[in-house]
Amino acid sequence: MNKNLAIAIEASLKAGKVIMEVYDTAFNVELKDDKSPLTEADKKANDIINSYLFDTDIPIISEENKQTDYTVRSKWTDCWVVDPVDGTKEFIKRNGEFTVNIAYVKNGLPILGVIYVPAIKVLYFADVSNNLAHKVQLESHDALIDEVVKNSEILKPKRTDSNEVHVVGSRSHMSQETLDFVENLKQSGKSVEIVSKGSSLKFCLVAEGHADVYPRYAPTMEWDTAAGQAICNAVGVQVISHETNQPLLYNKENLLNPWFLVSK
Repeated sequence: MNKNLAIAIEASLKAGKVIMEVYDTAFNVELKDDKSPLTEADKKANDIINSYLFDTDIPIISEENKQTDYTVRSKWTDCWVVDPVDGTKEFIKRNGEFTVNIAYVKNGLPILGVIYVPAIKVLYFADVSNNLAHKVQLESHDALIDEVVKNSEILKPKRTDSNEVHVVGSRSHMSQETLDFVENLKQSGKSVEIVSKGSSLKFCLVAEGHADVYPRYAPTMEWDTAAGQAICNAVGVQVISHETNQPLLYNKENLLNPWFLVSK
């Protein structure tokens, strides 16, 4: 296994462990300057992930780190893109649909991705250069890399072209544009079923064949999508910008993503 991928996996599992320790307590919720929620889990998970990734000497973009000025970042050829707890709103609701996202980006594109779902101990990981993405159900957050590799299954997206389309929607962000997208599918004669999920699990649903398409016509940040894009790209699923009709790019001057579409 790629060394950086193994480090990211280990970091995600250890972060997941501390996240669940907080999850099982009466944790406090703060509001950041942008009014998004923040919990002790976000902070503790970020510290753990940083402690693993610092040793790689690869710079880090994390939602919970102070962002490096673009005059410096623009010179980076590679970097980590991290969301210690993606789906903090889902974490607060205690519905289990939150993830740890870690991606390795090179020349603007994610080439390694890890998404860990600590509430159910499910791990997704991908190496885009080898066109491989895997999923594994773990028994413990302390699982070793050998155990992860041994028990993992290869992800495969849907390959049938049926009249029934499963569209991934968000539990927290169903925009009018998304509703319009669904209506257009129906008008074209398709039978549409909405599959609702929180956090980066929406990418995983498409990558593993439980959904056909994920339209995202609402704001996201680079750390929300990088790991999911890697997992999708590794199995031939594209994550395409609404603005450029090209794959989403990372380590941009503005870390806000354009709208995008995830599909085969």
